[in-house]
Amino acid sequence: MSFPKGFLWGGSVSAAQCEGAWLEGGKSPVQVDYGDAGSTAGMRLIHYQNADGSRGKMHQFDSLPPGARYEIFDDIHYPNHEGIDFYHHYKEDIALFAEMGFTTFNTSISWARIYPKGVEGGVNREGVEFYRDVFKECRRYGMDPVITLYKYDEPVCLEEKYGGWQNRAMIDEFVEFARTCFSEYKDLVNKWLTFNEINVLTFFGGGDHPERLITLHHQMVAAARSVRVAHEIDPALRVGCMLCGLCSYPLTSDPADVAMNYKFFQDKFAYFGDTMVRGYYPSYAPRVWKEAGVHIDITEQDKTDLWEGKSDFLAYSYYMSITLTTHKDVLEKSGGNVGLGGVKNPYLKESDWGWPVDPAGYKYFLHLLNDRYQVPLFDVENGLGAYDKVEADGSIHDPYRIDYLREHIRNLREAVEEGVNIFGYTTWGPIDLVSASTGQVDKRYGFIYVDKNDRGEGDGHRVRKDSFYWYQKVIRSNGEDLE
Repeated sequence: MSFPKGFLWGGSVSAAQCEGAWLEGGKSPVQVDYGDAGSTAGMRLIHYQNADGSRGKMHQFDSLPPGARYEIFDDIHYPNHEGIDFYHHYKEDIALFAEMGFTTFNTSISWARIYPKGVEGGVNREGVEFYRDVFKECRRYGMDPVITLYKYDEPVCLEEKYGGWQNRAMIDEFVEFARTCFSEYKDLVNKWLTFNEINVLTFFGGGDHPERLITLHHQMVAAARSVRVAHEIDPALRVGCMLCGLCSYPLTSDPADVAMNYKFFQDKFAYFGDTMVRGYYPSYAPRVWKEAGVHIDITEQDKTDLWEGKSDFLAYSYYMSITLTTHKDVLEKSGGNVGLGGVKNPYLKESDWGWPVDPAGYKYFLHLLNDRYQVPLFDVENGLGAYDKVEADGSIHDPYRIDYLREHIRNLREAVEEGVNIFGYTTWGPIDLVSASTGQVDKRYGFIYVDKNDRGEGDGHRVRKDSFYWYQKVIRSNGEDLE
């Protein structure tokens, strides 16, 4: 058998994209609760009201203008308010995951459901018990859950109080949130992730803002302190970091393209992985800060925290590769949800959303991570967003999704056979959900169809797609039967 015994198979979702119930159970709003549904041509936008009463909109991760506040407008549909109503359907959905044979399940805990008004406002026991029930349900079916603490969803009240992650006070708020989660669920969850795709802040929604490196410093320190807290609560707990996987290539053999590609890898991925896994900033970090025109106040305590709070494992997402060039005459840009200046790769096909499909790049990327970091790896997100058609008889045939996942798992299997140290694989969106980048439901990832669309229409009933039965077979064979 290529995959080791006990290899974890499952799927990954997030609280904000699935739960709905945005103001139920004591939860307070998060930024994406004010986000609309975008399209294949554009990302979602966050809506607000200016101090003078005029309306405004911005990309996720941008900051509100002075005097503005997030606002709900009657003429806009906000997909995250209902999500797919996992909050009320979690038992049904987890039972479907169990039917596929999941041995793990990744979701996030909504910070705003545990501390809706920050630490000062106290713990929301209703939120704590909701997640306890979710994790108990996973354990009942033999799933070993891997749980994420932060997926871009701090309570809006903390942004209003502190001005966001530019303020060091957010570190203490997050660490107390993490402490509560570790303490409450240590008997149900033994594997944790701190910040989901922490590196996307450098490119998602406009990443040329130098202050974001200050935000990311505070987040990496908060993550490291959380690792220390987890080990103090229970030495058996394992806490990993999670990065957006960026497999990139130079378009040509021009040395300028090759140098550009490696610098891209340093700036957009390794800067974070090196710091969080090795426990200190890499040698090229001063160059990153100088080019950004930013000074980061790194205290001696920060250095101690980073060193003593090194991640136990490295988790990642992988959807596509990026091709880069210095040649200005290459005009055809690549699509996708990241504004990273990629160009079309002539050897790769693209998804409906313009994402290059590159399973061979997945294997290459796994070896890169394994050799560089020499800690266990965990795949958190790998999947294909596509339009699905419901047939007259209610069935859903999605061979494109099966093809995508088959080839990625095949390359994963080869990487394992060649010595890559990885303990689990979770597809992104085992059930349809609200897309993080575009806010769409029509961009479907799941093995399970949810009867909802971008306009909020539909009764939410669940349907097994063809891929449901295919993934069931993959898990049953521990990754050997991919046909």
